[in-house]
Amino acid sequence: MKRANCTEVREFVFQGFSNFQEHQLTLFVVFFALYILTLAGNIIIVTIIRIDHRLHTPMYFFLSVLSTSETFYSLVIIPRMLGSLVGLSQSISLECCGTQLFFFLGFAITNCLLLAVMGYDRYVAICNPLRYSIIMNWRVCVILASSVCATGFLLSLVQAVAIFRLPFCYSLIEHFFCDVRPILDLACAVPIFNEILTLILSLLAITAPATFLFVSYVLIISTILKIASAEGRKKTFATCASHLTVVVIHYGCASIAYFKPKSENTKEQDQLVSVTYTVITPLLNPVVYSLRNKEVQDALRKVLGRKSLS
Repeated sequence: MKRANCTEVREFVFQGFSNFQEHQLTLFVVFFALYILTLAGNIIIVTIIRIDHRLHTPMYFFLSVLSTSETFYSLVIIPRMLGSLVGLSQSISLECCGTQLFFFLGFAITNCLLLAVMGYDRYVAICNPLRYSIIMNWRVCVILASSVCATGFLLSLVQAVAIFRLPFCYSLIEHFFCDVRPILDLACAVPIFNEILTLILSLLAITAPATFLFVSYVLIISTILKIASAEGRKKTFATCASHLTVVVIHYGCASIAYFKPKSENTKEQDQLVSVTYTVITPLLNPVVYSLRNKEVQDALRKVLGRKSLS
């Protein structure tokens, strides 16, 4: 990376996947296919939840919000990444980089908080079934969904403003999008305030909801184990299996990306982790919920059946 001459940097250049120069066309084909599957899958999930009245429940309401958020999350990162793989400009202005970071973090934090809310929904449904309809009424669901979205973008705004108030002396981003650590590495100097703020926001966005989910699932599992019949235990746990699968992968990738020591991995390994949570994780939502969820499968068959008859 070259140091800027006297003036602050106003434009960045992505390194992208330059270390995989001979494989860039292959990467484009693979990532483009995954991107199309992600968009199609999430749109299908939202559509069938909207048109099938049997899915008009809090659990599927939150799933549709998550699918919508995942769709926009992908739009923020992947199109520019695909463009760079086929030789389009890899430069980005300071303002556009700040905008990308803001929306990326906003949707990422929103997804983390939404998964926590979905865990709370499962906790109430299993541990307090008689009061479920009262506790998780539609007003509460809308308030919860709106609150996590507002919180996600508020935390994102704080992080983005704090980072882009810094002077930048380097222009090469050793990454394929504007993420927190690669951008901080370009600053002339990073005040301790920014390091502490990044840690606090990571704890609020990842550790706090993950801890909440852990406690929720301890209570859920203890309740399931008290069910007398094996069939009843299996059926009850099946309602949580899809959510739990997404939670483990989602928070696992986020923790590796934002809590590991800076010098632990190579840039190639960092990119692999980033590809996992920007390209693959958004695809897990529709895949896991469609493959493991009988109600979603039945609703999809019903919709396809209508179309084939018409």
